[in-house]
This record gives sequence, C-alpha cells and structure tokens, in this order.
Amino acid sequence: MTTAFEAIGKGLAMGILLALSVGPVVFAVIKQSLTNGREGGFSFIAGVWFSDILLIVLSNIFSELLTRLLDFKQIIGLGGSGLLIAMGVYYLFFKKINIHPEDVSLPGLRSYDHAKIAIQGFLLNTLNPAVMIFWLTAATAISIGHSARDRVIIFGTAIGFNVMIDIAKVTLAGKLRKKLTLRNIRLINKISGMIFIIFGAVLLAGVLFFINQI
Repeated sequence: MTTAFEAIGKGLAMGILLALSVGPVVFAVIKQSLTNGREGGFSFIAGVWFSDILLIVLSNIFSELLTRLLDFKQIIGLGGSGLLIAMGVYYLFFKKINIHPEDVSLPGLRSYDHAKIAIQGFLLNTLNPAVMIFWLTAATAISIGHSARDRVIIFGTAIGFNVMIDIAKVTLAGKLRKKLTLRNIRLINKISGMIFIIFGAVLLAGVLFFINQI
C-alpha cells in the first residue's frame, strides 16, 4: 500500500506535469486577468477547476463512460477547435475592451459576467481532447496498485497544486495589469485572439489528420 507521503509525491508530479502543459487555457487566464482584473481571472479558473474535477471523477468512477466519450473524440475535438477559433476571431475583430476597476468599491463584474467567464473556462478545458485523455490515462495508471484513499490523495494533491499555480497566474497578471495602458491591453487582447486561432487550427488539424490514428 502506498504511503500518504508517496501519494502526495505522485500527486505533485502529476500536478507539475499538468502545469507545464502549455495550452490555450494559460493564455486565456492571462487575458481574462488583464482585461477583467482578478475577478475575471478567478471566475475563469473556477470554470477550469470544475472541469478538471468533473473529468477526474468521471475518470475514476465512470471510466467506462469516459472511454466511450473518447469514441466521440473527433466530434469533441471539432467542437473544441471551433470554440477556440470563434473566440479568437471575436477577440481579434469584435471584442471591445472596457477595463473593469480593481477597486471593490467601484462597479465591477456582474454576476452574469462571472457566470459567462466561468462557463468559458469550463468549455475551453472540457472540449480539449488532450485534457480528457490526460485524466483518463492518469486514472487508469493510478488505479493499478492504489487504493481509493491513495487516489483521493494523488488527484487531490494534483488539483491543489494547479489551484495554487492558477492563483499565482491571476495575481501576477493583476500586478502587470496596473502597469499597462488601455492601448497595450487592447494589443494583448488581439494577440490572445491570434493565439486562440492558432491553437484552434492546430487542434483542428490534429482532429482531421491524426486523431483517428490514436
């Protein structure tokens, strides 16, 4: 039986691997934090966390269901690439930047805005086949020789580590935001749009040419 210390170590290793995976979510977190401040950044990563937790639960308890969902990975990948490209086009050509104040005494994001941003984070993370495959592969590997307690510690540690990393991203982006002009933030928004389009195109190419070989 794996000791708690060993389980924590494995969870940290998994969390580091996930944190080092550079993807559209990283740029989306930074963009939300720069555009909408810490509130927007935290709302976005809350949606990402909920997505990760849902995928972990499905991977560990309903692995067969998630495996069946992977049979539709082409459809999921098409949806994810479409979402990325659509977001990229929107941020590049149509999004108007209105900087929300960080001062809580001033009017900031509404509840509707928080929900919309969180849903964006959830969909961006969930509609990425690579994320689904990551958690399913991890759950399958860890299920061998690990008790339910071990799995709770490992995945809990991995998520906890990523929560801290995401909070650090939002905090650092918030500090950088104070030094940027509206013009620079608009430029960053357009660059983020181009990055989303590139990631969406790469994902689309993978879906059309490579995903059927997996």
